[in-house]
Formats: sequence, structure tokens, C-alpha cells
Amino acid sequence: MSEHTNLAQMRAKPGRSEALGAALQSLVAPSRDEPGCIIYQVHQSTEDPALWMVYEVWQSADDLGDHFTLPHMQAFVASVPELVDGDLDLKSFTRVGPTA
Repeated sequence: MSEHTNLAQMRAKPGRSEALGAALQSLVAPSRDEPGCIIYQVHQSTEDPALWMVYEVWQSADDLGDHFTLPHMQAFVASVPELVDGDLDLKSFTRVGPTA
């Protein structure tokens, strides 16, 4: 079993940055309570307040996959078209070395 890390970047639609930030923040507590969640953080760009990033680390690919099926994630995905300008930029990584 190896850790899986996701980095998701997204740009809020004009005038929707605050709403996108609130929607992202609403995912933190329930995501952190999920089995296998190691880290779940929301970040906002210091240079562009419309640019947001979610940094998440999971114990396994299965835990991450389960995460996307839960009601809080499904509700967020349904809100993406009204909040996000363009596509989500989602990158996945697997840790390959020992922990620090």
C-alpha cells in the first residue's frame, strides 16, 4: 500500500471566489474524518485570489476512490459548473521514497 497525493487547482468564476472558497472549506472536516485521510488542506493563491488549490494525501488509492463517492464530494462536484471557470486541474502522485 502506498500513499496517494492529489493536487487540485481551480479558478473561480468572476465574482465567485468567496463562494468557491466556502464550498472547498466545507469539504475539509468531513474529508479529514474519512478512513485513510492523512492530509486535507485548502489553499488560496497569494497572487491571484481567484485561484484555489486542494492538497490531499490518502493512505491508498482505494481510500481516495471512496472519497469521491461520498455525499459531500458529490455535492461539491455538482456545484463546480456554477463556481469554477474552466476545468479542474487535477494531478495525482504516489510517494516513492521513505517518509521523512
